[in-house]
Amino acid sequence: MKNLFTIPVVLIAGAILATNANAGEADVVDVNISQSSSGGYSFDVAVKHADTGWKHYADAWEVLDNNGNILGKRVLVHPHENEQPFTRSLSGVKIPADLTTVTIRAHDSVHKYGGKEIMVKVPR
Repeated sequence: MKNLFTIPVVLIAGAILATNANAGEADVVDVNISQSSSGGYSFDVAVKHADTGWKHYADAWEVLDNNGNILGKRVLVHPHENEQPFTRSLSGVKIPADLTTVTIRAHDSVHKYGGKEIMVKVPR
């Protein structure tokens, strides 16, 4: 009897995990950076992710220095199931004067990090 119950549970659990994994990791696919007159930087970042709803969607992107420190973060507050890739902006990011490049990475609610990142040159 135990074996008859175990097989369906394992199959159901596997199906649930496969469904959540189908959306994959969030990828940064394009970045535009500009400096404002106040000295801060603005970012327009395009993210691609096969959002499947509230349980698995791209939920943020970050601007990182060369040591992995977060300089800026844009939180994405809802899934973008019908808008892929999608672009969102963040302004007022302070970048140290000696930093010549930054890396943009995306985050999703299931896989966290791991998708495509883009390194961009900081305009001065």
